[in-house]
Amino acid sequence: MTKAGNNSIDHLGIEDLLCFSLYSANHAMNRVYKPLLDKFGLTYPQYLALLVLWQEDNQTVGQMGERLFLESNTLTPLLKRLETNGYVSRKRDPEDERQVRISLTKSGKSLKKETGSISVCIFEAASMDETAITRLKNQISSLRDNLAQSAT
Repeated sequence: MTKAGNNSIDHLGIEDLLCFSLYSANHAMNRVYKPLLDKFGLTYPQYLALLVLWQEDNQTVGQMGERLFLESNTLTPLLKRLETNGYVSRKRDPEDERQVRISLTKSGKSLKKETGSISVCIFEAASMDETAITRLKNQISSLRDNLAQSAT
């Protein structure tokens, strides 16, 4: 791989680009998740929203957006579909009518048990030990945070 600062950086191939490695890994990850989530009628973003609520129920759309790195205009339609499917309820916050609170329904809470094996399947598909996965996750999170800070 060509290093930054080398005059031949203009000639990087697609396989040399970090952004392409992340992009293609994301697609590969989604291909593993899709059949697992299809069984429950969930998309990957819907599953992530449920994971956030399973950690802490009764959050505002804004709180969820911060956790998921999504804007409310992206998150709201996703939450509406989860509500239509009976997994969450959306209600105005009585203390601040501008805020919408998202809560798990009984069905949404029970779905946590039903989807419990998904993480195990992903772990097995990655073919990496827990230490390597944790190290990689931390590196990617650090990269995300550095890029986000650079973009502001």
